[in-house]
Amino acid sequence: MRTVLASSILLAAGLTLRAANPAAAPVTPTAPAPAKAPAAKPPTIKSDQAPGSPNTAKEQPKPAPVKPPPEDAYRQMELLTRAVEMIRQSYVDESKVTYEELIEGALEGMLRRLDPHCEYMGRTLFEDMRREQSDTSEGVGITVALRDGALTIITVREDGPAARAGLLGGDQMVRVNDVLMDSVGVAEAVQLLQGKAGESLKLTVRRPGTKQFLEFSLVRETLSETSVHDAMLLAPKLAGDCKIGYARISQYTQATARDLSDALDELEKSGMDAFVLDLRNNPGGLLDSAVAVCGEFLPESTVVVTTEGRIASQNPPPYRTPERDGKKPRRYPMAILINHASASAAEITAGALQDLRRAIVVGTTSFGKGSVQSILPMRNGAAMRLTTAKYYTPSHRTIHEHGVEPNIVSVLTADEELKVSRWRASHGTGEAAALEISNLGDRQLERAADALKGVLVFASFQVKAPPPNVPRALPAKEDAP
Repeated sequence: MRTVLASSILLAAGLTLRAANPAAAPVTPTAPAPAKAPAAKPPTIKSDQAPGSPNTAKEQPKPAPVKPPPEDAYRQMELLTRAVEMIRQSYVDESKVTYEELIEGALEGMLRRLDPHCEYMGRTLFEDMRREQSDTSEGVGITVALRDGALTIITVREDGPAARAGLLGGDQMVRVNDVLMDSVGVAEAVQLLQGKAGESLKLTVRRPGTKQFLEFSLVRETLSETSVHDAMLLAPKLAGDCKIGYARISQYTQATARDLSDALDELEKSGMDAFVLDLRNNPGGLLDSAVAVCGEFLPESTVVVTTEGRIASQNPPPYRTPERDGKKPRRYPMAILINHASASAAEITAGALQDLRRAIVVGTTSFGKGSVQSILPMRNGAAMRLTTAKYYTPSHRTIHEHGVEPNIVSVLTADEELKVSRWRASHGTGEAAALEISNLGDRQLERAADALKGVLVFASFQVKAPPPNVPRALPAKEDAP
């Protein structure tokens, strides 16, 4: 036993000596070296040796640089495994600590911690998502997302039961029927809201502006997929002597760009001088549709957005505006309205036209959803929704978690937003709609119209010659005292 211990100590001493001097001769732990025998030294070059002269001593290779230790995956997996076993042995309710329950809970937690758009979808939820039909939409007409850890209503469709009941974007979901929302993900919340037309549900929300808890009784409906609304020339109360057009996009579908183009053609026939595009409460939709909408106001093949992930070689080419097929470009000035509920494709439209100096953006900072989520199926029949890339505007500005900041800031109160929402749900048509919207008190629309009137007035200064005998606003240099 003593012999083994002594050999171990000598071996450790030899390893320590070798680590301290890699070039030294190996030391034999069992036989000490003679006292007069000099230790081997590595060959050196004298300092007075001329550069370029042959070196008689053979150079030793330099030791490889020390690499930083990789992340200790095995140690972290051991930590997780031990935690699972401790929970299984000690938790009071044995039926809740099966391996399947614990691992799914761990997956839900790790994905939710990445960003609000990552999510674990169990087998049932994933199967329901795959069975959904893209051409039908049955529900109450709201879009939800996680914001600051709370399930928040992002947009409320003006033609849905939620808008008629008085729900607003920004309301935080507390309960759907008897299910509390504090531990529910986005996909599961959407599943709870959807259902067959005619079925009822109770939705409890918290309104941050007033800090009130409100309960709404709703009936699910089959919702239409129209996306371009209220194309009109604004009344003189808003537009003055100018002819300012207006249209609103509620979401981006396959027909959005075509419908907007038709609406613009009709407005141009009416002599439109400028245009307001309303993207407030627009949750997004198809990216190709957003690019095509930008193409209505930009030259052909203009880069609108790029998609960038971790691996540059796998990034798709930039998205460019489509060909105009001989149609004349639309060159009149325009403004875009956005708010806290403008997200995804709506932000891409506003950010691109703002970067390319094609539009003035008015309102409040948008939601900040500028990322790409991929659905990754798993062996157990479940799936992960994982953020795999981000969108960038033409100036390489990221929208994700930052949003689009308006050129002109204009804020509506909760009561004013509710008033606008109710008008959208039920209003007149034609000239009646133009008069109603002018009397609505929509300060964001008013600021956009004022900005466009200023642009048009200034442009008229450049075209028209000043009338004769008009005194100069400032004295010339020779007239100054």
